[in-house]
Amino acid sequence: MFFHIKELQFKAKPERPDPAYARKLQEVLGGQFGEMSVMMQYLFQGFNCRADRKYRDMLLDIGTEEIGHVEMLCTMIAQLLDGAPADQLEEAAKDPLIGAALGGMNPQHVIVSGLGATPTDSNGFPWNSRYIVSSGNLLADFRANLNAESQGLLQVVRLYEQTTDPGVREMLSFMIARDIMHQNQWLAAIEEIEQLDGPIAPASFPRELTVEEASRQFLNFSEGEESSMGRWASGPLYDGTGNFEYVAKPQAMGQQPELAPPAPHQHSTPGTPPYLVNKGKSL
Repeated sequence: MFFHIKELQFKAKPERPDPAYARKLQEVLGGQFGEMSVMMQYLFQGFNCRADRKYRDMLLDIGTEEIGHVEMLCTMIAQLLDGAPADQLEEAAKDPLIGAALGGMNPQHVIVSGLGATPTDSNGFPWNSRYIVSSGNLLADFRANLNAESQGLLQVVRLYEQTTDPGVREMLSFMIARDIMHQNQWLAAIEEIEQLDGPIAPASFPRELTVEEASRQFLNFSEGEESSMGRWASGPLYDGTGNFEYVAKPQAMGQQPELAPPAPHQHSTPGTPPYLVNKGKSL
């Protein structure tokens, strides 16, 4: 059961309309790493969580907060479109400078949503549930969450630099702060899980069933050897099972592929194309 209060989590009020910037904000609303994605990702991870209840509670806390961030962005986008109906836009566009700015407006904001936000990215592509990750493995999911917050913060910071509107910047500064907090949160949760189960996800697969030497080797497939200088090429493995091994010139360990020739085209059913016949039987 969810409750909604009328007040936003933080202020979302621009100083002036800006239809072109409203289109840009759609990316951090309905894009791959936008607020709709993290909202759905955290909520589904929480709904499906079978681990210690503290993880479920944490996921639902932050997922519910993201619902509020979606509302803040929708409110901001709608206000950036306020006072800019089609006839006024056409009149304003007579000024070449204004016309150039309005050229970046999303026409669907006028045609489809009636000067409101849409569940799409900045190019009008619909939000897709394939953007989200909910695997049931806490470590894998929390790392996906850290990536989502990192990419989302990167985009919000870039958008902050593309406006001088103090109201928009004030809201974005709050969202930047929350994304910083969420990255710290996922780092803390990842560290806790790693201390319990180790840094490899999943931790349950028996290591003796792997090609063990392959689990240690960094393979250099390029001409230079600068990659040998990284932490990933020498020193202890992070899972504590041995040391990194740098292989300068990897050698092939498999066979040359040799596929059987196609079977003769015989005893085929009348009318069956030859490419659908194998050993005299229709596939």
